[in-house]
Amino acid sequence: MSAIQTILFIGGNGAMARFLQPRLEEAGYAVRGVDKPLDGEQLRTAASGVDLVILAVPVPAVEEVLAKVVPFVPARAILADICSVKDAPLRHMLHYFSGDVVGTHPLFGPAPDAATPLRTVLVPGRGANALERVRDVFERAGLVCFESTAEAHDRSVALLQGLNFVTSVAYLACSADQEAVATFMTPSFTRRLEAAKKMLLEDSPLFTALFEANPYSQDAVRQFRSYLNLAAAGDMDILVEKAAWWWRGASYEEECYEI
Repeated sequence: MSAIQTILFIGGNGAMARFLQPRLEEAGYAVRGVDKPLDGEQLRTAASGVDLVILAVPVPAVEEVLAKVVPFVPARAILADICSVKDAPLRHMLHYFSGDVVGTHPLFGPAPDAATPLRTVLVPGRGANALERVRDVFERAGLVCFESTAEAHDRSVALLQGLNFVTSVAYLACSADQEAVATFMTPSFTRRLEAAKKMLLEDSPLFTALFEANPYSQDAVRQFRSYLNLAAAGDMDILVEKAAWWWRGASYEEECYEI
């Protein structure tokens, strides 16, 4: 098993690739990057001799990109991705590439503050040592890795990311087009409005695409709707008791960082 020395980002101009590249270089890796248009000569040169290829492209583009890239990926290399959904990208990588495959998802944005732990999910795909080799690379670059299945990842992200987007959109749509609402705005509503601004006005195409790509998004919406039915029936005490789970014993920050 040869050590990973050279890493290639497909989608090297993307924000997350640009965040990770200098960290990997500081850890001693040779890092290359290519971006669209992905022509054959460009890919042949960039992929020559690489040990790890990381797809840093939008989820809807993964299959199309793989069809162009895989013919140039060395058979001994590891193919990985950093997509926010794991089911479809992992299946596509396993289908198009016969070598080692690992799915990953950095659970942070491309501009985290210094205090943010760079927690990253690793999902096994193919290859006895592939996941551990990718873990070693990421941990040398300062990422904090833990292992999961694609299903457990996507079910959780459907709740934490997808449902947060959907409920924010629905809540603000519900209160829109009513001029009187602005007269009665409270500080708590203003804070929520400000928190949702970037997600809705700048990143909504990204979140919409991720919601549609996640196979468990509709399950999350149906689950949320069942809780709204409790509210409609006046059973707020049940909802409050259920929601208090987040503040049991240790705080949720402490628990997620201890994984």
